[in-house]
Amino acid sequence: MEKKKYSSYAEIDRDLEILKLNKDINYQKLVLSFQKTKESITPQNIVNGFVSSYTDYFSNSYSKIIESILPYVIGWFINKKRGS
Repeated sequence: MEKKKYSSYAEIDRDLEILKLNKDINYQKLVLSFQKTKESITPQNIVNGFVSSYTDYFSNSYSKIIESILPYVIGWFINKKRGS
């Protein structure tokens, strides 16, 4: 990073003011982000997010689940009929 050369105190004050405003803006963004996160972390939102993620997964993969479980279910019924 190259050092900036100033020719007057007014330039220094202007850059310091810009840096201060950037710092204030970033702080306010952080505060807003924290408030949004705090509002979104409620038991209802957590449960809804958990349920919706699993419903999306299972609704799109019913055939895959059935294909993977069906052989075990058939095997269990066959072994139950034999008395094993």
